[in-house]
Amino acid sequence: MTAGPLTLISAADLPPARRQALDDETIRTAGQIVRNVQTGGEAALRQHAERLGDLQPGQPLVIGKAELNEALSQIDSETRALMERVAERIRAFANAQLNSLSAFELPIPGGAATQCIDPVERAGCYAPGGRHPLPSSVLMTAITARVAGVKEVWVASPTPPPETLAAAAISRADGLLAVGGAQAIAALAFGAGVPACDVIVGPGNRFVTAAKYLVSDRVGIDMLAGPSELVVLADESADASMIAADLLAQAEHDPDARVILVATSRSAIDAVNEHLAAQLEALPTAPVARQALSNGLAVLAGDMDEAVRVCDDIAPEHLELHVGSPQRIAARVKHFGALFVGPGAAVVLGDYGAGPNHTLPTGGTARQTGGLSVFNFLRVRTSLRIDDTAAAEEMFKDAERLARLEGLEAHARAAAIRRRTADEPPGA
Repeated sequence: MTAGPLTLISAADLPPARRQALDDETIRTAGQIVRNVQTGGEAALRQHAERLGDLQPGQPLVIGKAELNEALSQIDSETRALMERVAERIRAFANAQLNSLSAFELPIPGGAATQCIDPVERAGCYAPGGRHPLPSSVLMTAITARVAGVKEVWVASPTPPPETLAAAAISRADGLLAVGGAQAIAALAFGAGVPACDVIVGPGNRFVTAAKYLVSDRVGIDMLAGPSELVVLADESADASMIAADLLAQAEHDPDARVILVATSRSAIDAVNEHLAAQLEALPTAPVARQALSNGLAVLAGDMDEAVRVCDDIAPEHLELHVGSPQRIAARVKHFGALFVGPGAAVVLGDYGAGPNHTLPTGGTARQTGGLSVFNFLRVRTSLRIDDTAAAEEMFKDAERLARLEGLEAHARAAAIRRRTADEPPGA
């Protein structure tokens, strides 16, 4: 081991990627709450909200548009301008995503096959409260839903401070459910206090994640996200002080946050550990960051090829490239939630609204999915039109033959009835 917060290991000793895992007790607890709200509605929602400290007796469950706009008008002008600038960057990126999709009509024999793109009708956007309320998550989720064209957007966040209310107003949310945890997800899914939503998105604690899992057979969800993750890939050219600052920025999120340095140089690892120790001394969130760093790793790779393989094996939520040729390495890495190319592209810019969304896959799930986008709120649907059945005869024949190949005679006859001539017997 090397002296310092990060434990030194070789690439061969890298533990298996941590997949998303919900323990049985969390699922059981969340399941009881979800079922209570599903069957008991608003009364059950209020009971759990008051029991868990989201609300005081008599406080409203939902904060409406007028109150959100009032909160926006009362925050200081500098904070409002800050959030509106960030909102515009998020909006611009989401609009570019939306414009990358298009409807089309493809001619086929006898007609056309088409694709249309429509938003869901109603979205629920969860933003954590608790130790660190995250108005940035309101902006990231609700603005993206609005850009996608969602008609109704509801935010849920426990004990929201004025900044969270203001962010909801800037995002043009229809209202804010002042409730958190599994009870908020159940309310958004089944309709308690707010209308039932078609899609629920946003990060949260393990009970939020468990509740999203439990309602995912009823509503669309973005992902089952776990604690924050950062992998930094570095070579001997990297700035150790900057890397330490970025690792600490993720470590302060949560004691369970996962931070990993992958380096081709032992001296780079030692330098980062030295800067981590020094920066921790003056960090107000050091108690949380120290816990996260105690589970952190410094992986010494034999060369850049091995370092890239390690990063792909981890498939982290965030991947920073602090290397001499970042663009060249960016073309080689394949699995990540969000990629930050070069030392100037810090994760903190992704967290706070450079444009791309900060709601990202964790636990190795970046191998099969990406971060939150307008696509989470869209339905790509298809249609088929046949105007000339004679021109489509070959397709009908192929459908008939393939149906019989699979032993589905009614399917075959449904194709045959559209192509046979008047003197052909049924089922020919």
